[in-house]
Amino acid sequence: MSRRYVTQVRVRWSDLDAFRHVNNAKTVTLLEEARVDWLFSEAARHGVDRLTEGIVVARLEIDYKRPIGMELPVTVSMGLTKLGQASMTIDYVLSVAGATMATALSVLVPVDPVTFRPRRLDDRERTFLMQYLHPPRPEATAVPGPAAGDAPAANSPKIDGG
Repeated sequence: MSRRYVTQVRVRWSDLDAFRHVNNAKTVTLLEEARVDWLFSEAARHGVDRLTEGIVVARLEIDYKRPIGMELPVTVSMGLTKLGQASMTIDYVLSVAGATMATALSVLVPVDPVTFRPRRLDDRERTFLMQYLHPPRPEATAVPGPAAGDAPAANSPKIDGG
């Protein structure tokens, strides 16, 4: 049975924008802090420390659901939706007080620390990561919003161009 790694990250004053919520770029930092806690700290506690030698983000997508404020810590739940020979896809759910604030996916590629070229995951890494492998969430596989030229959905905000 698969499981998810859950950790909390605290929002800092510098993460907020003029509207007093976490800036979209700082959301990426929250994801990074949670991912480091899981793949560096937690993995190392289980004898899996090679991931700390080099890993890069090859792809990142975020769906923002609600603004994140500074009042409460952000809970980040992570699991894997794909585990390849030399890459992994992480599925994130960011929540505050049980409400989903954002969901995200990232593709990570382990790299050799000397050549910085992609490398295969070793058996110890794969064993650790396999326990977090689960099917993708249905909304994570849905086709993103309207294509260029399509009319916006009735509940979509109107954004004026400048």
